[in-house]
Amino acid sequence: MFAHFVRGAALATTLCTAAAATEITTISGPVTVEGTPETIVTFDVGALDTLTALGVDVAGLPAPNRVPALEGLYDGSRTTVGSLFEPDFEQIFALKPDLIITGTRTRDQIEPLSKIAPTVDFSPFSEDIEAVVKTQTLELGALFGKEDKANALVDHLHSSLEELRGLTKDAGKGLVVMTNGPKISVFGPGSRFGWVHDTLGVEPLLEDVEAQTHGEAVSFEFLHDVNPDWLIVFDRTRAVNADGPKADETLDNELVAETTAMRKGQVIYVHPADFYIATTGVRSLQDTVDQFIEAFKDTK
Repeated sequence: MFAHFVRGAALATTLCTAAAATEITTISGPVTVEGTPETIVTFDVGALDTLTALGVDVAGLPAPNRVPALEGLYDGSRTTVGSLFEPDFEQIFALKPDLIITGTRTRDQIEPLSKIAPTVDFSPFSEDIEAVVKTQTLELGALFGKEDKANALVDHLHSSLEELRGLTKDAGKGLVVMTNGPKISVFGPGSRFGWVHDTLGVEPLLEDVEAQTHGEAVSFEFLHDVNPDWLIVFDRTRAVNADGPKADETLDNELVAETTAMRKGQVIYVHPADFYIATTGVRSLQDTVDQFIEAFKDTK
């Protein structure tokens, strides 16, 4: 699921600033953060999403912004510190941060970043996205004195997931499809989007999909022949602001129209930024869960 993201060694260190300590779970083991960081730089969009939901401000964030729900943060009052892949070390150094948060797309930069300030890797530490989001939300809540807010967010997410899993049970088999302009590929259990099955409870149509980064390339004839009850569609073109046909345009053809999913209107065009970029943010995952609840409720 997240395995392709979390390979390699991560930095495990003790961050010292003073006062009480908070233990943060990472892929390489627990990291102890001393005190409450005041100047924060984050390259992990999921962490940015959760910090924002908790009411914790950041001093530095990556650009460009691909998440509509976070657009308000890019009002000029915060420093952009490079892209998700390439930090702007000069800007980061000028901020004199107390804490730098990296993620899956910035893992190669942990070592040089840690020379500027204590750095924590927020790459998913587990393939269980529910556990990752809950743990990171509660630990960030503890670190910044936002325990009550963190508990409320996690409790709401848990109850929503319970509701969703009740709706997806016996509701038919689903297939995650990514459109990338005119191209299509599919994902199954064990892939980067395997959590749609494991966490959201959508019964997988196929068990043997090749777990590649961008899925297993397929044809429209393939979609017609496997005939999913549900299509979960992720539009990568929209997610990265690229040129090309949108997902609904790509899938607008006679072969796909004959699938059960299309005939019954059981197609979920996921919010691409939440599904793909801010995946492990607590607001982001809640948004995805809410979208699925509404879709499955409509068929009951």
